[in-house]
Amino acid sequence: MQWLLYLFDRKGMASMGGLKTSVQIFFALSFFATYNSVAIAEEASPAPNAAILLYHHVSDKTPRSTSISPDEFSEHMEYLAAHHTVVSLEQVVTALKENTSLPSNAVAITFDDGYANILHNAHKVLVDKGFPYTVFINPDEISVGPSQLTWEQVDAMHNDGVTFANHTLDHLHMLNGEFEMGESKWLSSVWQNVAQAQQKIEEKLGSSPKLFAYPFGEFNVALASKLEQEGYTAFGQHSGAVGPNSNLQALPRFPAAGPYANLKTLKTKLNSLAMPVADLSLNEPRIKGRNIDKPITLTINSNDMRTSQVSCFFGSDVIETQTTKSTVAFTIEGALPVGRSRVNCTAPSISKSGRYYWYSVPFFVADDNGNYPD
Repeated sequence: MQWLLYLFDRKGMASMGGLKTSVQIFFALSFFATYNSVAIAEEASPAPNAAILLYHHVSDKTPRSTSISPDEFSEHMEYLAAHHTVVSLEQVVTALKENTSLPSNAVAITFDDGYANILHNAHKVLVDKGFPYTVFINPDEISVGPSQLTWEQVDAMHNDGVTFANHTLDHLHMLNGEFEMGESKWLSSVWQNVAQAQQKIEEKLGSSPKLFAYPFGEFNVALASKLEQEGYTAFGQHSGAVGPNSNLQALPRFPAAGPYANLKTLKTKLNSLAMPVADLSLNEPRIKGRNIDKPITLTINSNDMRTSQVSCFFGSDVIETQTTKSTVAFTIEGALPVGRSRVNCTAPSISKSGRYYWYSVPFFVADDNGNYPD
């Protein structure tokens, strides 16, 4: 830029050889401005970040714990239309894999279990707003019973642009029998279920992306590793935003039904940032026994997170944390409950006022028979 300014300063536009020279200078300046803008954009391209919402029923006649009423759902979608950019789940996954940017307020919408009320009470709202969404289905349950979608309905929705993906054949507790059968035999059995479900969906619809949602959100390291080997991206039911440091075989989603349907509290989650956890001291969420005796430490890779202001919650209880500039550690006192539980940690962003980093550590504990409750 300095050499162009030097030319203008030395001669001025009128003394530089007439119109031809003026045009040359104009295009040189334009080129430089364009080049500089691209370079700055590339340098400042933000890391991908998104909130993924999880719904089940859209109905006021189904169990409240997994349901959102049609009116509440419409309210959620109106808010998203006004304040966020709804992107497809596949777009989020591609951005995470390739570390490419997403809109700063990106949100993806997912449903589990393939209930017919998704079609009756949500589909038109979503299509009218042009919102892409994904339904994780159990192919052996489709067309079985009045509460489930039929294959004809699935096909029609697929033609409308809805993505259907793998949720196992029959919504089993995938960790049941692990200890009794031994890891190798157990993993072979559950993987056969996953592979058959994928095959059935592909046969019915012609194709299906390798996206997988764990039934009940339950998984362990062995199952996640198998999904990775087979090229799947997998999703749990613990909470938090997703970003470059997220585990692609355990991506969190924010439940948005039942007690979590309240839009006032959901707004904070929709605006959350993926906590940049570079390392987690406890990688295995399937816990043997009921107690975790050692502190769990998150190693943070960011200068934008106020670790000194982190808050961690176990259930509704605040738990004590020990923090440094780059670590957050907490200890769980007492026995974990049988089934599913988690610790949620949040901390404010330094540069993004009003937005919070969010991270969830899930735990899965079997009963005395090695099984997991609904």
